[in-house]
Amino acid sequence: MAYLKTPEECESITDIRTEIDELDKQIIYLLGERFKYVKAASKFKKDQATVRDPERVKRVMELRRQWASEQGLSADVIENIYADLINYFIAEEMKEWKKNE
Repeated sequence: MAYLKTPEECESITDIRTEIDELDKQIIYLLGERFKYVKAASKFKKDQATVRDPERVKRVMELRRQWASEQGLSADVIENIYADLINYFIAEEMKEWKKNE
């Protein structure tokens, strides 16, 4: 991962935008890494219910909301982002699970 300037070290809007782009690149890279784990998890799931696992989703959402609040972010916004992300990953995990069935 590239070195990032702190917001205080940025000397122009160009610096700010460059750092935001780098952060977004890292976030997307990490989402790709997360996706690898999601696909690997399908090997350990017994049925479609364990792929969907609404209780796990509920616990994940509660923790992400907490983390958002700790970072001064809107818990509602982060929950919405994760809802989309988790729905996408569950659909992809289901495809992977069906291949292993």
